[in-house]
Order: sequence, then C-alpha cells, then structure tokens
Amino acid sequence: MHTDGTRFIVAGSLIDGSGANVRKNVLLTVKEGIITAIDSAAHLPRKDRALIDDFSYCTILPPLVDCSVSLSRSPSVDMRVQLSSKDAGLSEKTAMVARHINYCGAYGVLGVAVNDDITNLVEHSRRVMEPGRAIDIRTFDRPSPDLKDCGPYKSTGGDFLKIGYSANIEDEDGPYPRFDHDALCRILQHRGRRKAVVVANGVRQVEEAIEAGCEAIEQGYGMGEDNLKRMANKGILWIPSVLRAKNALDGAGSGGDVCCRFSQRYVAPGKPVPGAEAFWKKMLAEHLRQLRFARNVGVTTAMGTGAGSMGILHGESMVEEMKLFIKAGWSLAETFRSASENGARFFGMENLGQLCVGRKATFLITRGSVQQLPRKLSYLEGIYVDGMPSIAYHKNPVKPS
Repeated sequence: MHTDGTRFIVAGSLIDGSGANVRKNVLLTVKEGIITAIDSAAHLPRKDRALIDDFSYCTILPPLVDCSVSLSRSPSVDMRVQLSSKDAGLSEKTAMVARHINYCGAYGVLGVAVNDDITNLVEHSRRVMEPGRAIDIRTFDRPSPDLKDCGPYKSTGGDFLKIGYSANIEDEDGPYPRFDHDALCRILQHRGRRKAVVVANGVRQVEEAIEAGCEAIEQGYGMGEDNLKRMANKGILWIPSVLRAKNALDGAGSGGDVCCRFSQRYVAPGKPVPGAEAFWKKMLAEHLRQLRFARNVGVTTAMGTGAGSMGILHGESMVEEMKLFIKAGWSLAETFRSASENGARFFGMENLGQLCVGRKATFLITRGSVQQLPRKLSYLEGIYVDGMPSIAYHKNPVKPS
C-alpha cells in the first residue's frame, strides 16, 4: 500500500458489471476503500511497483446479487430434511441461516433479497458467524391473507414489498393467497416509497401486475412478448428465474422424485408424473426464448435463482443461472450486469454492483481467463471488500478435525 493509503491492484482482465466489453491489463487505484481510478496497467507508477496487488493472471468481477433466496429453507431433496427444517427451533434455524449465508459468500454472492421472514434469524445468526461473513440482505413485506376489500393495506415492515399474484411455478398450490386485481391495485397504491416485486405467470396475470404499477416481475413464465415490450417501455425489472424450470425438468426426467444438484443427480422414491417431462421441457424452452427476446427489446433483468427451493443450492445456483442466460444469447458482460449491477441498484445495495470510479472496491477474483467464466466462480481466487482482502473468505478453508 502507498504511504498515503492508496492501493494499486493489477488485473489481467476486468468485467465491471456495466455490460461493457471485457477490459484487459487493468490498473485499479483504491483509496479508503473507494475506486479512484481505472486505467491501463502500463500506467502503474514505477516507484510503487513493489507495493501492488498483482492479479495479472486473474479476472476481476463485480460481486453477485441473488434477488430470490430463502435462507431459512433447506434445498435438500430429502423430504424428511425439508420437514425437520420447517419445524426446527430457533437455534437450529439460526445455524441454517448462518450456513446458507456462508455458502452465498463463498460463491461471491454478497447481496440477496429474501423470500422468507428471517429478520430475527439474521440477527441471531450474525452472533454465531465469523467476523466479516455478513452479506447485504434485503427483507420483504408480504400482504396479509386477511386483506379485506375495504380499507388500505398496512405495512408490517421490510425493505421491499413482495406479492404472490401467481403461484411459484414449481408449486401446485402457491404459498401466498391469490389477490384479485382490485386488491393488487389497492396494495400498490398504499405501498409508500418501497418497490414492489410481483410473482406473476401467464399473459393476463403479468399484464395486470404491470397495469397495477409494480416495479418488478419475478418468474413471468408464459407472459408473452407484448408484456415484455410493456416492461421495456415502463422500465420494469424482470427476474426470470430460469433455473427453477431447468431444475424441474431435471427432476421430471427420470421417472421419480428427482432433483438436480447441477452436476450430480439425487434420486428419491416416487411415482413419475405423466406429462411432467414434456411440460417442463416446453416451459424451459419458452422461458429461454422470452429471455432472448427481452435482451433484444431492452428489458432490464436481474437474477433470482430461488435458492432454498428443493434442489437449488445457495450460492452455487448463481453460476447455473448465469449459464442459462448465456445459453439464451446474452454475452458474458451482459450476464454479469444482470447478476450484479441491476439487482444491486434495484434493491438499494449501495456498496455492491458496478466497478467504477467513486464506488466501493468490493469485487471477486477468479484465476484464469474470461473464457472459463462463469464456471470459475465455483472456486474463487479471492474476494475484496472495501479495497481489502476479505477476512472471511478462504480459498482453501481448513475443515475442523
């Protein structure tokens, strides 16, 4: 570090999260945790050459943000584990939340928007976690199922409003009540300054959510091109959750209750559901086509993996969601913008997102070339927080004996 507190960081490649092309041989100048300059590595001051952090063999990336996570739910495919985690006591749930936060951090997911009510659990989990393990968490407020036709919706807290206007695509029975359109409009009229994320699937439901004035659509399966055009025109964020459909397809294809842990398959006893494989194959292909169309018409997208759902792992799921964006025709740079900057800005995570002058120097480091991304996110070379190496991340963690 320079005598005035300046740190020089050299990177072989930089993806800054803006959607711009990859930059080669980059010099980041950092002072007091803030990026003060991004320049060519050729401009490195000679007198400070021995005082730099040399990652010329690595790629620097923005931190990831997962916009749909359940931290208090186990992604296990074993229903016994699912049931036991649901009925667990405070200490067990606290340990689970802390463990899932650790998993997110290990994959560079430093910001999450949650689907479960974990306000108290997060506070408890921070007491049992190692220093520096905390990630930026945004909690939700969900309208009460007792909402009456008369009277305004009253807030119960939370950073943003989340409304289940459709069931989750993988659920036969949605976890939330299905509000009618008038109730949805009334809720959004009284939400104050908080942004509203609406889980909606199908042409009509998504169109009604857009008309009601939401700021984001989550999932959006089968919503059609006209709704995507409306979202582009109104600047409405889309959180497509492609991995949910991919995971369901992998689970339907073996003749049993199967979920995919991405690279491995876990099979549990069960009866095949007639037509399930064909349904999810069609659903996934349609969703990928929608994602490709969204790119072409300029819909702002962010990533929400549904981590905590059966078979979808915390942290690791972001790598798989990014692969699906690339499969749909998005460039690597565009994919990282959706995986970082767009979610961070929507949820007000001021210390995360695009790497540019004036922003916090919080970033990920992967060894090797950009052609190895996003796979290399599964084994990060390092994480920097506010311009310094993270005290919590260990490339080769020592397991207790």
